Amino acid sequence: RIRQGAENFNFSSMGNDNGVIPSNCPGTSSDKAGKASACEGCPNKAICASKPTGPDPDTALIAERLKRVKHVVLVLSGKGGVGKSTVSTQVALSLAAKGFEVGLLDIDICGPSVPRMLGLENEEIHQSGTGWQPVYYDDTLSVMSIGFMLSKPDDAVIWRGPKKTSLLKSFLRDVDWGDLDYLVIDSPPGTSDEHITVAQCLLPCANLAGCVIVTTPQEVSLIDVRKEIVFCSKVNLPILGVV
Repeated sequence: RIRQGAENFNFSSMGNDNGVIPSNCPGTSSDKAGKASACEGCPNKAICASKPTGPDPDTALIAERLKRVKHVVLVLSGKGGVGKSTVSTQVALSLAAKGFEVGLLDIDICGPSVPRMLGLENEEIHQSGTGWQPVYYDDTLSVMSIGFMLSKPDDAVIWRGPKKTSLLKSFLRDVDWGDLDYLVIDSPPGTSDEHITVAQCLLPCANLAGCVIVTTPQEVSLIDVRKEIVFCSKVNLPILGVV
């Protein structure tokens, strides 16, 4: 069901002039992208029409890399500051404390919090013949974040979408996690580049367990979290629970 949903999912960030994605949108992977009648009026029509069509070659490489992971869990929220990184870290630590082999991947490119939360700010990433080596918090918890790549914690990452997408794919494709029971992925707020890329890459993977949605009880948070739930529904991403 997940794979079928990914096949027809529109990975455009915008729809027509009213901001609505037509139900018959062909999606960016279709050979009709930017050319179908449903594309008329969409501001992304020219972009979609110029993109390469067909399956993303990185998808198969990512699936091969992650086949040694039993369960992949995404932590999502449409709103910032609601505690996604806290929940991600606590879920990872709790699973590791129970004896599971756990990986924690921080895909918040502009605001990585996991290194600080785990006291790993001064650690660095090393490369070996098998790929990027994650930083180990202890024997059962390994961590990867762009925070390990910054020369100073206060350095700003000022990147456009394509560069973010490239790094996210590298995190999924090139990190040598080894054998894991769980890979917990901490995401930034919203439903944009990072979420689209991760969904596109992970939906074909049989070990994608689903996502955990994080919110606070205030309506200003719930408004955006409902959008995240709609996003999950559109891509057939199972919701494991709401915190």
